[in-house]
Amino acid sequence: MKIGVLGTGIVGRTVSEKLAELGHEVQIGTRDPAATRARTSADGFSIVEWLSAHPNLTLGTFAETAAHGELLVNATVGSGAIPALEQAGSTARAGKVLMDISNPLDFSQGMPPSLSICNTDSLGETIQRAFPALRVVKTLNTVTAKLMVDPRALSAGAHTIFVSGNDGEAKATVAALLRTFGWEDIVDLGDITTARGTEMMLPVWVRLWSVTKTPMFSFKLVR
Repeated sequence: MKIGVLGTGIVGRTVSEKLAELGHEVQIGTRDPAATRARTSADGFSIVEWLSAHPNLTLGTFAETAAHGELLVNATVGSGAIPALEQAGSTARAGKVLMDISNPLDFSQGMPPSLSICNTDSLGETIQRAFPALRVVKTLNTVTAKLMVDPRALSAGAHTIFVSGNDGEAKATVAALLRTFGWEDIVDLGDITTARGTEMMLPVWVRLWSVTKTPMFSFKLVR
């Protein structure tokens, strides 16, 4: 499958690597590819070196990446989701499944972050309202990047991931993709309004990270 991943941060790169490893044709998108190629992060990361190490991945603009993908992944920071999808263009977005794995984290007051959207709304809903032709499925936003693509790295995969969305066929498509990552316990919470619940798990997640000193943990629904 052709998949377009919006966002070149650690989440976008981790998901892109896994998708390519599984045989998908993946392009990763950014606002300005030339600027992204020229930039080196404080920890020494270079997208040029990363692309060289992963020659089966390509870099494009948000519009190019959205046009490339039969399925799209929103791996931008929460505040960047709407601008990225606006830059993608209506033709590139029309009718496609968008797997939204981002969270509306607000770091303006430092750590721990708060949520810029919560209680009566969610980022997933905001995206769906803004782009009604997209079929938005919220998922993977309750675990760290490594566990998103390798759930068996923790407790042999015996933990839960959630999906939310208005389109049953889109959720089935995303769930099938999640199974190729190794997810087995996939809980369909319902329509896109249920993304409020998983996004509001993040304040708890951040505090658990602070206590455990590791992001390698997850939630398990015990019935």
